[in-house]
Amino acid sequence: MPGPARKPALQIVREGNPSKRPIPEHIVVPPATFDEPDWAAEFPIGQVGRKPSKPKLNDAGSFEEFQKQLAMYEWDLDRWSRKAVAAEASKFSRKRAGEEWARVVPILKVSVGLGNLDFATVVDLCVCVARLEWCERQISREGLIVEGQRGPCRNPLTTVATAYRTQFKTYIRELGLSPSARTGVPSRKDDDDDDDPFD
Repeated sequence: MPGPARKPALQIVREGNPSKRPIPEHIVVPPATFDEPDWAAEFPIGQVGRKPSKPKLNDAGSFEEFQKQLAMYEWDLDRWSRKAVAAEASKFSRKRAGEEWARVVPILKVSVGLGNLDFATVVDLCVCVARLEWCERQISREGLIVEGQRGPCRNPLTTVATAYRTQFKTYIRELGLSPSARTGVPSRKDDDDDDDPFD
């Protein structure tokens, strides 16, 4: 059975170290400046196509044929609607992820420093924020309760939003993006450049 989570070095210093165990030093990585990713590649927009046309009873040879065409139309319309929503989500996410990148990356460079190892983490953070916000907007449009195959049910997007929110909490802790999380993330030293092993 695993024990309690290890305390960050700053928390040990703040609370005291009665056991006199060695205080862990954080790993230093060479600072890096990486370019913003191509959000169009992260959020590709698929072909939506033309909206299906509803069949008319006069165009069908018989009522049975019309029913078949109507069922096919409803299936095509549902498929088209899902593609249209996906395209809208990609457009929104491209813009929102770019905004989050511009907001977070300059702060992290100053506060904790960023290395090449952190690129994927920061990209995933921006993707997570964009997806989460889009889910919440769709939930506001559609409602928490939607009509399912067996009647009213919980909007499936609430499950997706919960998964993204859980992941977002992980990034908050890992990157020190909240007041409490910042106490566990070592700050970057700006006073003496002679101590930098990468100069």
